[in-house]
Amino acid sequence: MSIPLIPFYAKDRPSSDIINTCVHCGLCLSSCPTYRETGLEMSSPRGRIYLMKAVDEGRIGLESEVFQEQMSQCLNCRACEAVCPSGVQYGAIMEASRAQIEQVRSANATLSPQPSALSPQPSTLPARPLWQRALRNVVFGVLFKDMRLFRAFSSSMALYQRSGVQWLARKSGVIRLIGMADTEAMLPPLSGAATVPQGQIYPPEGTRRYSVAILTGCIMGTAFSHVHDATIRVLQKNGCEVLLPPEQGCCGALHTHGGDLDGGRDLARQNIAAFEGLGLDAIIVNAAGCGGTLKEYDHLLHDDPEWRGRAKAFVRKVKDVHEFLAGIELNTAGLGRLELSVTYQEPCHLAHAQRITVQPRTLLQAIPGLELREMPESSLCCGSAGIYNITQPEMAASLGARKVSNALSTHAQVIATANPGCALQIATELRRRGEDVQVRYIVELLDQAYAAAR
Repeated sequence: MSIPLIPFYAKDRPSSDIINTCVHCGLCLSSCPTYRETGLEMSSPRGRIYLMKAVDEGRIGLESEVFQEQMSQCLNCRACEAVCPSGVQYGAIMEASRAQIEQVRSANATLSPQPSALSPQPSTLPARPLWQRALRNVVFGVLFKDMRLFRAFSSSMALYQRSGVQWLARKSGVIRLIGMADTEAMLPPLSGAATVPQGQIYPPEGTRRYSVAILTGCIMGTAFSHVHDATIRVLQKNGCEVLLPPEQGCCGALHTHGGDLDGGRDLARQNIAAFEGLGLDAIIVNAAGCGGTLKEYDHLLHDDPEWRGRAKAFVRKVKDVHEFLAGIELNTAGLGRLELSVTYQEPCHLAHAQRITVQPRTLLQAIPGLELREMPESSLCCGSAGIYNITQPEMAASLGARKVSNALSTHAQVIATANPGCALQIATELRRRGEDVQVRYIVELLDQAYAAAR
């Protein structure tokens, strides 16, 4: 008796139309980080689309180990989309494919082992281990859904660092014993400070030209709250009244990339409601991954008649901070000199998902005294990709090392970026090598230049 194949479910099914748009020309291969590392066809975008097509047509099922591994190994960096002549919306079908796997695993965690209409053969795709389900529930269902809890968790990590417990845990080998050494090494220095959106309004310097609001998010609002401070000051220098609307939360990027599309939708609705009716010229985002997700809320909610129109109106307002500043008459008169050599590491979800490549360079070149040195493979993924360091540690480490080697080849004093995951990945590899090179956000360099003119 043959075991039934597990098909795609109706809910959040990868679009057959998008899958069939791929003509398998192979122009995506050289842009794909995992193909560049492995040289394997199945580790390329067209190889993964071929696997999706095979499930879509019933030739293999979701129980295929190759299918599951390749959906996990993909960084979803979207570099293939930027070079695809057929315009394949790869990110949409990748996220949907991951959602399919998670739906089956979640169903099998609660269903009996007997075949059913919902799951023809649950035993062929077992549920995640209990500890993994618990961890996903805590991370996706609790921490990233409630920013008060997330800020409390961040404060506890700051205490862990300052109290000496971190030193003891590392010295004793406990961290390595439980298999968390590489992940724990990526924890940035935390002060316990956080950007808490409570309806604050920061006035512009001089005449008000624009009214904007900032997405404070989760990691950006805690580990990188200083970047928010710099962003606010830069916007003020450019005639912006800056608002921090309350009730906003995490953008939902980790949820959507991790196969929890319903969790991502919950957060999308929360953020749309938080920013509505404020009379804004723009909703500013200073993290590439968050911006890429916010700009796709209309796709995420396209089947929700109540929120579809509201999502489209929201997306029209969303601007990456570099996109916004390069699109207005930038206050260059207020910029002081920075005698720095800088190389720019392009975050995937800025360069590929949002197609913003020129604007960050334009802003860097506007700073007097700053020398921009282009690195090789500047837009090749650094290997961060959300929780990729945990799910695919070897590939993440290899790509991180490749990125840092390319950056160091420029002999620049500063590696500039625009995404928290990239910043953490690069800083960790630099520490591992003992390299004294700074990792800074572009908006921090702008803020420093404005301060230098005083």
